[in-house]
Amino acid sequence: MNTAQAIRERIAAQPAEEPFTPALFAGLGSRAAIDQTLMRLTRQGVIERIGRGLYIVPKVSRFGLKSMPSPEAVARVVAEGAPIEVHGAEAARRFGLSTQVPAQPVFYTTGSSRTVRLGNLRVRLQHVAARKLVLAGRPAGQALAALWYLGREHVSPDTIEQIAARLPPDEFEALRRVKSSMPAWMVEALRRYEERSAQSHG
Repeated sequence: MNTAQAIRERIAAQPAEEPFTPALFAGLGSRAAIDQTLMRLTRQGVIERIGRGLYIVPKVSRFGLKSMPSPEAVARVVAEGAPIEVHGAEAARRFGLSTQVPAQPVFYTTGSSRTVRLGNLRVRLQHVAARKLVLAGRPAGQALAALWYLGREHVSPDTIEQIAARLPPDEFEALRRVKSSMPAWMVEALRRYEERSAQSHG
C-alpha cells in the first residue's frame, strides 16, 4: 500500500469534525509525501484545512452549513498529548466566582504556548507549571484552575465553600488530596474551610 492510500484509509476512519494534524500519519511515509497527499485531499474536498497544520473531515448539515470542531477539541489535538485545562477565568466563571468571559478561548497546558486560528477565532494554549494541571481534564481540575486564577487576594473559605457546593463529593475529595501541589495560601483557605465545616457539623 502506498503512502497516499494509507493516509486515505486512516482519514476514512477519522470521525467527522474531529481535528487532526499531520502527526496522525507518522510512519506512513516521508513528511513531504504526507504533506503532498494532504494538499491533494484538501483540493478534492475530502478534508478541510481549518488552521496551520490542522485539518478536519468536513461535515455538512442538511441546511448546507459546515460545523466546526469545538475550541477544546482543537486545543487537545494541538497540545499533542500534553494535558490541557480551561483558562482560570473561564473556570472561575463556571463556578460562579467571576463574571469575566475571555474574549478568545485560552487553555492551560504543560506543553508549549502557541496560538491556532480556527475560522475567526484564535485558540491559544498557554504554558503553565505542571503542578497547576495535576487534575486536568476533570471537574476538580477546573476548580484548581479557578483557584489559581483568583489568587491569594480573592480565595477564602467562602470561595472553597462555593466550589464544594458545585463539585460532586468525589471531585472535591480529589481536590483536597492534591494539597502538596498547592501554594500555602490555597492550602490555608482549604484548611480554614474544613475547620468551619467540621464545626458546623459537630
